[in-house]
Amino acid sequence: MRRSRFMINTQKETPKEAVVISHILMLRTCMIKQLTSGIYSYMPLALRSLRKIETIIREELDAAGCQELLMPMVQPADLWIESDRWSRYDDLLCRFKDRKGHDYCLGPTHEEVVTDIVRQEVRSYKDLPVNFYQIQTKFRDEIRPRFGLMRGREFIMKDAYSFDVDQEASAESYWAMHKAYSNIFARCGLEYRPVEADSGDIGGNFSHEFHVLAGSGEDLILSCNNCEYAANAERCELTEPAAYAPEGDVPAPVEVETPGKKTIEDLSAFLKVSPERCIKTLLFRADDDLVGAVLPGDRELNEVVIKNDRSAVVFEMVTDEATFQKAGLTPGFLGPVGWPEDIDLYVDQRVLAMDNAVAGANRVDVHFTGVVPATHFPKNINVTQLSVARTGDTCPRCDGGTFKEYRGIEVGHIFMLGCKYSEAMKATFLDADGKEQPMVMGCYGIGVGRTMAAAIEQNYDDNGIIWPVQIAPFHVMLLNLDIKDDQVNGAVESIYTGLRAAGVEVLVDDTAARPGPKFKDADLIGLPLQVTVGSRGLKGGQIELKERRTGEKKSIPLASAVDEVVSALKNMGWNTP
Repeated sequence: MRRSRFMINTQKETPKEAVVISHILMLRTCMIKQLTSGIYSYMPLALRSLRKIETIIREELDAAGCQELLMPMVQPADLWIESDRWSRYDDLLCRFKDRKGHDYCLGPTHEEVVTDIVRQEVRSYKDLPVNFYQIQTKFRDEIRPRFGLMRGREFIMKDAYSFDVDQEASAESYWAMHKAYSNIFARCGLEYRPVEADSGDIGGNFSHEFHVLAGSGEDLILSCNNCEYAANAERCELTEPAAYAPEGDVPAPVEVETPGKKTIEDLSAFLKVSPERCIKTLLFRADDDLVGAVLPGDRELNEVVIKNDRSAVVFEMVTDEATFQKAGLTPGFLGPVGWPEDIDLYVDQRVLAMDNAVAGANRVDVHFTGVVPATHFPKNINVTQLSVARTGDTCPRCDGGTFKEYRGIEVGHIFMLGCKYSEAMKATFLDADGKEQPMVMGCYGIGVGRTMAAAIEQNYDDNGIIWPVQIAPFHVMLLNLDIKDDQVNGAVESIYTGLRAAGVEVLVDDTAARPGPKFKDADLIGLPLQVTVGSRGLKGGQIELKERRTGEKKSIPLASAVDEVVSALKNMGWNTP
């Protein structure tokens, strides 16, 4: 492909609306163009990379026994009402009516549609298992779309759905997809981690996220340094400490004046105690109920634990004074001692291991010292892990391992759904005894455009993108430094023809730009190899080969240019077609 005929209008300046590096670089390289908030056109350069990712996905899923189909983006409300998600799905669902007044939505996901297909086509256990997938446009009406393709409203997604006769068979399908996903992201040339995760609104009780590791990642993941256990922070397990068991009589807590000390930091400094000896108490609204959360002062709360336990649609921290007053509680000085009986209290396991702790007294400017949770807390509490795991915490899955934190960009998520949708939508089959049974489901998603953006977040430098060879739009940027020199033009054409014959994808910069801007654009676009042909080098029969990732340059003979380039690409992991 010739640059003069290929739509790449690069920009020198950083676009004002872009914050993360992938958004910046994709706009600067003319890979995407914003149509409106959270909705982008994929320009030719981006589409070439996108198609390579899709090809890898198709090859791995086909090898895993999946079947590709394509389902409508527009979905009738009737199916969503059947699954009980029409009223429960939040404002991310874009709803509309047709001319007859019937309700529809733009598909954010396709559990309902694929379940409807399978319940019509599958009759017997002999028809199972099946696993259908598609690569298709989705729409979720994000409140605050941002970061380009990382969190848009319209996006390209690969979604797959497995149907099995029982949980054991469903687990086999699940782990087969886990392996396929690992193969996909490895073949894309990405450093990634599969981590145990929360299932969220999709459903099911077991899931894994696949994260591309990058400093800009929105998700915090924890990985053990001694075993293979890794999990999203909101799912990561911690070693449960032994509860403190006091012996003999325990003195009552002591009231102390703490004027204006509403934060753990201020309280800790005022009383000269460490934050981990202080007890943090928070009040939340879970749908129509109030609930309290108690954890050590030096830990962050994992809100997902309580939200999931309550099956709450709305879960938010209480901040208004009227609610506190009505509940008989004092903001800034909350504490579990004397907690109201009509408000459920969730207590972190680590709190019950504490002795001689500090807690709010539910009175303005007053705290308790000498609090022993095992004795002084109410008896009807919910004890669970509320703390978010962090670097240095011990791993519960092995002996001697500790966690290290990484930032990750979620690019894939797989779920064991169980019978949530099949039971609601009566997707059943006849077993070997002729009895009707619900199909057991799994679902599996990959953000295709998001994977491309995540690859850039993981592979760039101050000069631009550094593409992994497996998903690069082209393999080589061939730079013609003098388009008016017939010898240079001839050499460029010879290399171009030879590389294409070898299966190498080449973008030839045959524009009239000066060498400086050509070099800058080549680095900005970030193809794995740059081959430079100029009149000065050709006098000695030499051209220049540069590896974009390392910046290493070397002169090579024109006569062996094709072989040298092919060899370099193979060393990067490129497979000859």
